[in-house]
Amino acid sequence: MSQPGGYTAHLDTFCRDNLPAPADMPQFVVDIPDVSYPDRLNCATELVTSHVTAGNGDRPCVSSPSGERLTYSEADALSNQLANLLVNEYGVVPGNRLLLRSTNKPWLLVAWLAGLKAGAVVVTTVPLLRPRELDTIQSIAAATVAMCDSALLDGLRESSLASLPTLEVADLDGLRSLVAGQPESFEPIETAADDIAMLAFTSGTTGVPKGTLHYHRDVLAIADTFGKYVLKPVADDVFIGTPPLAFTFGLGGLVVFPMRVGASTVLVEKATPPELAELIEQHGVTVCFTAPTAYRAMLAAGLAPKLRSLRRAVSAGEHLPRAVWEDFCQQTGVRLIDGIGSTEMLHIFISSADDDIRPGSTGRAVPGFQAKIVDAAGQEVPRGTEGRLAVRGPVGCRYLADDRQGAYVQDGWNITGDTFMQDEDGYFWYRARSDDMIVSSGYNIAGPEVEEALIAHPAVSEIAVVGTPDDERGHVVHAFIVTAPGTEPTDELQAELQEFAKEQIAPYKYPRRITFIDELPKTNTGKLQRSRLRQDWEAAR
Repeated sequence: MSQPGGYTAHLDTFCRDNLPAPADMPQFVVDIPDVSYPDRLNCATELVTSHVTAGNGDRPCVSSPSGERLTYSEADALSNQLANLLVNEYGVVPGNRLLLRSTNKPWLLVAWLAGLKAGAVVVTTVPLLRPRELDTIQSIAAATVAMCDSALLDGLRESSLASLPTLEVADLDGLRSLVAGQPESFEPIETAADDIAMLAFTSGTTGVPKGTLHYHRDVLAIADTFGKYVLKPVADDVFIGTPPLAFTFGLGGLVVFPMRVGASTVLVEKATPPELAELIEQHGVTVCFTAPTAYRAMLAAGLAPKLRSLRRAVSAGEHLPRAVWEDFCQQTGVRLIDGIGSTEMLHIFISSADDDIRPGSTGRAVPGFQAKIVDAAGQEVPRGTEGRLAVRGPVGCRYLADDRQGAYVQDGWNITGDTFMQDEDGYFWYRARSDDMIVSSGYNIAGPEVEEALIAHPAVSEIAVVGTPDDERGHVVHAFIVTAPGTEPTDELQAELQEFAKEQIAPYKYPRRITFIDELPKTNTGKLQRSRLRQDWEAAR
């Protein structure tokens, strides 16, 4: 495996120049043959052109509910045309940052492939970002060219990105018009396997978002580990999901995993759980990626019969309560695949599927990865002891010029910021985000454990548990609850829920405070913002 400093196709070395120092880099593990790649590798070639070369160009590649469709041959040719346009008319050279801004549309997938073929570092942004947030992204990424959906162009023009050469696109027809006259053939840049392919941003819920750098080989590695050994997609699969492609959970689940095996994907701009269920039935979807709350909402709406075509359903982004897993399995026959991943690690590194699932557990280390539980000093703790999750594998955290690298990577291990327990059989059991552990009267209480107890109550639609200040106990367990449709949030219901919690978990863990709210605050990528709940409650005191 080549290392930074060796061969590179990048003429613009901005990203490589701002990689972490060698001493701060994670230790990479290559203990399965699937993640050994040649020194020179362009992941776009592997994801789209390889299927055309193998004679499978007529297979469906990507579609949308509006009726847009591309085969692999069409996606390959159109991305070649766009790569030619970027290079010949916009002067893109390998290593330049190409910023992409759109909801999940087929043209966005084509643009992502084209940027990689041209050797650019692709920076896909969450569509809901405001101009001020785009300013922050640009201050870190220093993008040189942008492609923006017509519906989002006003926000881009109000940000520091306004000065960039920008290609405006609304849909596939607009993209075809844009590249008209460009050759359908393009020789992809012969990038190094460890040339940087993409720059992905964390959600930024705890401050300024961090830019994470991922190599061309990383993009394939997530498909050749979690994809191959846990998800096990086949060419006839049809994928769908709700996370944006700017969110690496969405990129992997809706682009990399299907395209690695020549399957197809349905890209949806936005869908409520009932709308998602309708689309699954309409398109004969076999693999779905979304959050636990969406799976629960589909069941609560009585839509399980519309999910008959599913053979795989993946849940990530938030802890999957055991009650949701059991309910989904009972109503659909599908065993939800839980997992934990991160933007820093690109995708899921702990998970299990099929008979290997232990309900309530996140799973075991995905083949190709190693994981352990460590204490504050970085020493591994005995099985059955709670501690910090540490992981390493063929991918790892590389922040772009960020002093926070040393907090995430310690002694070569990626410290994810999650509290877990590993049992004697190697299964990992989620407890809490390390900074979300509630200490009340000397007791350590994991908020997700309380959430899991209360989500089983029929009056609870969504729940988030945090610790809020208390003069007597330091902090108390505080549950913020969205009630189920038709349920009135009353004092009597509050008392009922408190007693219900005491029956499910140790009484000292029950929520001494309950606040009924209409909606839980979430990031643009769908992650729950527990910090906002604490802040808003304290501000309102």
